[in-house]
Amino acid sequence: MAEIGFIGMGNMGTAMIRGLLSHGFSAQDLLFTDADKEKGKRMERELKVPFAGSNRECAGKVKYLVLAVKPQYYASVLEEIQPEIRKEQIVISIAPGKTVEMVAQKLGGQARVVRAMPNTPALLGEGMTGVCFDEQAFSQEEKEMICRFFTSFGKMERVEERLMDAVVCASGSSPAYVYMFIEALADSAVKCGLPRDKAYTMVAQTVLGSAKMVLETGKHPGELKDMVCSPGGTTIAAVEALEEYGLRNALMKATDACYGRCQSV
Repeated sequence: MAEIGFIGMGNMGTAMIRGLLSHGFSAQDLLFTDADKEKGKRMERELKVPFAGSNRECAGKVKYLVLAVKPQYYASVLEEIQPEIRKEQIVISIAPGKTVEMVAQKLGGQARVVRAMPNTPALLGEGMTGVCFDEQAFSQEEKEMICRFFTSFGKMERVEERLMDAVVCASGSSPAYVYMFIEALADSAVKCGLPRDKAYTMVAQTVLGSAKMVLETGKHPGELKDMVCSPGGTTIAAVEALEEYGLRNALMKATDACYGRCQSV
């Protein structure tokens, strides 16, 4: 029996399994499967992690089962693995809009469910994952394993399930907005004459450093912004233009759209 199994080896499944391997988990503690058998065999050779022949086989051989498939495939996968689910098993669901109750019911009420929303920076060990589960349903050892699992590829925050759709807005989908910001700011620097490769490097490093300033200083983002804005200077002129053209409103509208789609999944 393996400890942790993965159904689905897309970006998130791959990121999570690589995180575990880099944080002390043995390849033999893990198991995975994927609909693309050729890809699965290739990853088995690369990662040395055993490849299960089917979703049911994977589900039947692990205690912790990670459902790393896209939301549109959830119903069929849950139906397929339901006969293999055991009472002592823990199922980790990472699909937006899929509640703990829904997943548990689809599995016949036989599993305890952890609902989570990671993001793609997990590929580099810098993920941010919102996690919710019923504290009373898990032993201390199980809770420690859940924490160890999610922190193997970044940071985690416990949240109430009612806030999980907001987590999608804050960290699940938002890397896309950050990439758009980096691309747009780099384009503007290229317009001013900066070579493109240098523009991407300088803008991306600035985003990275600015994020670390928020996390490590504990200062409010507004205070950090004010530290850059000299009276009558270049930055405050740029901030005025951002306000005029609606940067804040655009992000709020994006969040509204993201949240609305989560509610309708």
